[in-house]
Amino acid sequence: MDQQNHLSARLVVDDDFEVGAVQDRLFGSFVEHLGRCVYTGIYEPGHPTADESGFRQDVIDLVRELGVTTVRYPGGNFVSGYRWEDGIGPKDERPHRLDLAWHSTETNEFGLHEMAAWLAATGSNELMEAVNLGTRGLEEALDLLEYANVPEGTELSEQRRANGAEKPFGIRMWCLGNEMDGPWQLGHKSAEDYGKLAASVAAGMRQIDPTVELVVCGSSSHDMPTFGAWEQTVLEKTYENVDFISCHAYYQPQRNDDGTRDMASFLASGVDMDGFIKDVAAIIDATKARLKSEHDVFISFDEWNVWYQGEEPSKVPEGIDNWPVAPHLLEDVYSAADAVVFGDLLITLLKNADRVHAACFAQLVNVIAPIMTEPGGPAWRQTTFYPFSATARLAKGGTALEPKLASDPVCTSRYGEVDGINAVAIRCADGTLAVFATNRSLKDSCEFEIKVPGTVCAVEANTLHDDDLFAANTLQDQERVVPHTNDTATLDAASGTIRITLPPVSWTALHVR
Repeated sequence: MDQQNHLSARLVVDDDFEVGAVQDRLFGSFVEHLGRCVYTGIYEPGHPTADESGFRQDVIDLVRELGVTTVRYPGGNFVSGYRWEDGIGPKDERPHRLDLAWHSTETNEFGLHEMAAWLAATGSNELMEAVNLGTRGLEEALDLLEYANVPEGTELSEQRRANGAEKPFGIRMWCLGNEMDGPWQLGHKSAEDYGKLAASVAAGMRQIDPTVELVVCGSSSHDMPTFGAWEQTVLEKTYENVDFISCHAYYQPQRNDDGTRDMASFLASGVDMDGFIKDVAAIIDATKARLKSEHDVFISFDEWNVWYQGEEPSKVPEGIDNWPVAPHLLEDVYSAADAVVFGDLLITLLKNADRVHAACFAQLVNVIAPIMTEPGGPAWRQTTFYPFSATARLAKGGTALEPKLASDPVCTSRYGEVDGINAVAIRCADGTLAVFATNRSLKDSCEFEIKVPGTVCAVEANTLHDDDLFAANTLQDQERVVPHTNDTATLDAASGTIRITLPPVSWTALHVR
């Protein structure tokens, strides 16, 4: 069906229909020892804003503004070759190692203690620690847990105290490896072998600390040839001892036959993410039934973002004699269109709040990130910063509702006809209402009507849109793309109806009081 000159959509919100509570962990991020995420990103001794620990205060301020909660660390592909002991103790005694994941040299100047201190400085409330199940296994995972969480009285807990952390780190959430389904992963395993290893590590970790929450590796994309069978095998071996299974997904425009980018399908990336979540949820439910279990396992979507894989910024160094420290890697410059897709993915996560109890966009600084830095210079917000910060501010602690959405469709080559408008409603923690919406159409604006319960006193609407889809924020023009007040929003207080025009390729946040 041809697109119309003008789209229309209607959202009916009813408090009696809830999806589930919005977990704070849904607003997590990811810090990996990759490129400049750590070094000259969050940590740069000698920077004009650096504190006594070498943490960039300008970055800390932006992270606070962003509203990040849980932070996954230290990888990622990096963790599958990482020796956690390298990152503790006096810095001048820490070894330099080859990082095989990103063909770099890791100085280990920044490790577990520094990460915990940085999180405290940012106000982020949780460290999500990943253990190496690529080149290491049960013994090393147990050692790390003892070092981190046992208060005192053992060799490793006393070593932690001697290294300056008298109190335990108290890490609750642990990832059992990373993307072990991926042939690119150091120590890649079959589902059978990984499931056995993860089961033994999970059981062992619970013997030390029964309160830990464990994330087992799911598929590293919806398109993996082993998807589905991997989840089934791994969950059957680990189900009773884990709390989450992970999903990872990255999106970018695919190329049409004529070499142009398929932007229509790209704008509908949330359709794939939604299908991925529902497929994994179905496997969880089937496994629970098959095992006759009373235990619940949720989804940790702990890597998601727009990432231009294969493009120049993502090329890693090569050569036996070329192992740079903190090279410029994966430094995608995000456009207005990228921010709209990013916001659409956030909406999709919120719409699945009953199944997705944790999520981490990857990554936080410089590497496919909402925050960019110049060594020795400023830090600035990429376009994707704005949908995340607004959503975290309004939705954190709220309840995702199940509104009825009727939208004119748009056509895509990959997903067929999809809703032109994607939207979610959140009953905020303070009792107000938030609605987040994306217009996925490349050319048509949309007359969007929202019917809300109760008496409406006021509505604030902010829209991120640019007539140039590829406009971006850069070092030279740091505020080229920012949200603006949407003055088209009108309110009929008596009927509780809001009407607003959504421009094409746009993301909008409405706050209803």
